Amino acid sequence: MNATSHLVRKVPDVSSPDVLRNVVLVGPSGSGKSALFERLTGVAPRDADDQERSTGLRAAAIGYAAPGGGDDLAMTFLDTPGHPDFVGEVRAGLRAADAAIFVVSAVEGLDAPTRALWHECNLAGTPRAIALVNLDRSGADFAQTLAACQAHFGSSVQPIGVPVGQDNIGGTTAIADLALGEIHDYSGASRVVRLATAQHAPAFDTYRGSLIEAVIEESEDDTLMDRYLGGEDVDFATLERGLLTAVSRGSFHPVVAVSKDTGAGIDVLLHLVAAAFPPPTLRPLPVVTDISGTQTVEVAADPRSPLTAEVVRTTSDPYLGHVSLVRVFAGTLTAAEPVHVSGHLARFDPRPGEGHADHDEDVRPGQIGLPLGEDVTAVEQAIAGQIVVVTKLGTAQTLDTISSVDHPLLITPWALPEALLPVAIKAASRGDDDKLPGALREVAAEDPALVVEHSAQTGQVVLWVTGRAQLDLLLERLRDRHRVDVTTEPVKVALRETFTRAGAAQGRHVKQSGGHGQFAVVSLEVTPLPPGSGVEFTETVVGGSVPRQFISSVEKGVRQQLENGLLFGWPVVDVRVTLTEGKAHSVDSSDMAFQTAGALALRELASPETMGLLEPVDLVRVTVDDEYLGTVMTDLSTRRGQIMGTDAAGEQEGRTVLTAAIPQLELVDYAIGLRSLAHGTGTFTRELHGYQAMPDREAQKASAAVR
Repeated sequence: MNATSHLVRKVPDVSSPDVLRNVVLVGPSGSGKSALFERLTGVAPRDADDQERSTGLRAAAIGYAAPGGGDDLAMTFLDTPGHPDFVGEVRAGLRAADAAIFVVSAVEGLDAPTRALWHECNLAGTPRAIALVNLDRSGADFAQTLAACQAHFGSSVQPIGVPVGQDNIGGTTAIADLALGEIHDYSGASRVVRLATAQHAPAFDTYRGSLIEAVIEESEDDTLMDRYLGGEDVDFATLERGLLTAVSRGSFHPVVAVSKDTGAGIDVLLHLVAAAFPPPTLRPLPVVTDISGTQTVEVAADPRSPLTAEVVRTTSDPYLGHVSLVRVFAGTLTAAEPVHVSGHLARFDPRPGEGHADHDEDVRPGQIGLPLGEDVTAVEQAIAGQIVVVTKLGTAQTLDTISSVDHPLLITPWALPEALLPVAIKAASRGDDDKLPGALREVAAEDPALVVEHSAQTGQVVLWVTGRAQLDLLLERLRDRHRVDVTTEPVKVALRETFTRAGAAQGRHVKQSGGHGQFAVVSLEVTPLPPGSGVEFTETVVGGSVPRQFISSVEKGVRQQLENGLLFGWPVVDVRVTLTEGKAHSVDSSDMAFQTAGALALRELASPETMGLLEPVDLVRVTVDDEYLGTVMTDLSTRRGQIMGTDAAGEQEGRTVLTAAIPQLELVDYAIGLRSLAHGTGTFTRELHGYQAMPDREAQKASAAVR
């Protein structure tokens, strides 16, 4: 049964952004979001076993002919992944769209990532509605789920229709329209609308009053609330006008009850998108600058404005090469005209990682098409506001800007999730080792949330990811798409060595082997310094025992040896090295001889009795729901964390920011641990805080690993 077949038809030719509606569906895994997307667009269900397709954006452009006439609209719906590891894809969808439908299951309710995304939309003023789905499943509770939404999102969340009828197998067959006082019946082959009767009075008595009051509060008519409270009836035209205006400006959020099985509520949702969600011309555009990033450039959602578009997703196709999902914000994109593709992620992200080097190139686009799931309908051009698929954009990456060759521009990227789970990988064979660098650049270009680190200190290749699901997807891409097998190994944390007591020693480098020999003798003293002092070099040489030209040679040899490590191979820090005296030969002394002698003196001083290990400590800020704060604090104490304070999480009521200093060794798996402890409500940031002495037990483990 398709209760909306008379509303959906071929995408009309688009000549103005005013007929466009771009909507992203947001919701957790299992909420029914993808099923709703398929019901709205007619796209075939995706294979649940296909990880590649279930973790990225899906787009579908459809036509909409409103009942009663009016211009045909072109709607593009975006389906986002529900797993929290792929929040970067969700943010890409929010950037590409002009409004959002939050999909909430009447069985499972809300999850923490969905609440966090709602908060992000609040800050951006994004128009939103809530589709309350899974009404037909066992355990569904419309009233309880609605109350949870209002508790988390506020009183501006109000239902415009509630379920009031079911068939004999539990499918929702009737929706009460609270504004019109009508019942929409989906029990037959097509929708039937009839007036409500006495049996529906409880639904109207429960929900209609609060809906009307919420809409009136958003009305621009200051007298309307007094008139309503005085007994005046608010007519439907006034109510609908106020509702649509409030939805469009992002201050009111209607709840639509939807059944994907019977189609109940689908037509209401489509009408809401058409009538209340804004066209691209009414939404603010992202910040645009010139290619240098120094001067802001004003562009408008107008086909005649300078071309300004953004790559919101890039995938690799074995036949088509790179395929890009592109949102055109301004101007007109055609396959006939070359474009400038630019990427400068390093200007906005301090850790862009491998695969995101700055790049600028002029290319001629390949085919431009309207997406419909896996299918694409070719078009000659895309105007401001459209979301299209483009092939052959050279080396275009996700987040790249597409602009005209004559006026290259740069769009400020959306906020990327911070990848905080490190995983070390190594090639499974010599052949894989040769192919790995190129493969990593390719997968990183597609996923800007991925950071690839080549650690010079540990010698490891470390993938920084958002979670295990993202890691599994990356390893699958390396194996299946790039034919590179890798294995994972424990992540090594780069330590430091330091002197724990003062000492003195002499270094002698004396060799004779025919011709010029090598001669240098130096005496050094070492003094431990407070944490964070680094390395100091001084000299107290008197009487010219070390000629002035060779003092810098000793310092060079000392600093090089300290950088290379003494006992464990880690750099030595927090020490003062003093050159006190030495000996030189008029012929055999040289720069290299004194460098070597300085290094030898340090090695004489190094022993387990005089040296110890330091471990890096990060300043970690954990934001978590208050109910899990105690659990998180207990866990941090087991990770040798030092709690430094707690603060309210700004505008996020009921959440707390916990600040702690935690050794990096204890943070390797923290992204996974926090998600489990806080049931998905926790997020954290980390930055290097300094180094501290390792406890004996940990130091012994590290020493044994080196030996």
